[in-house]
Amino acid sequence: MEVFRIVHNKWSNQLTASGLPARWNSAGIFMIYTASSISLACLENIVHMGSLDLVKPFVTMVISIPDDIKIKELTVKSLPDGWSQTGEIAYLKCRSFGDKWAENAETAILKVPSAIVPFESNYLINPSHPDFYKISIVNEEQFSFDQRI
Repeated sequence: MEVFRIVHNKWSNQLTASGLPARWNSAGIFMIYTASSISLACLENIVHMGSLDLVKPFVTMVISIPDDIKIKELTVKSLPDGWSQTGEIAYLKCRSFGDKWAENAETAILKVPSAIVPFESNYLINPSHPDFYKISIVNEEQFSFDQRI
């Protein structure tokens, strides 16, 4: 399976996580956020960055996840009401799932619905999982956000 990630050029050729808090992880819990499509990765970046940040040089990573790697999936139905909202309360609901998954090293990949488009999926990668070494960047391309955004 291939997943996609759009990052600033300075992070190209690196599958790294910042450990900063986000929807699915608390501070100090490392997760690499990827998307099921380039368009979803683009949308996720637009939502989470200011328009001034979108003019910087970016790269699209194509990341290969071998078929033998197990994936845990969270569905919209398995999540509490309000999980997709913005704000700390919604994030805390999601972080409880993501932190537990990462800390228990259940799988290398957690498939979650996108809070922006719940019919599409994001794939979280646990860089501390023993199977992480099997996951690799197979291609990178320069990426520019449309100037109309």
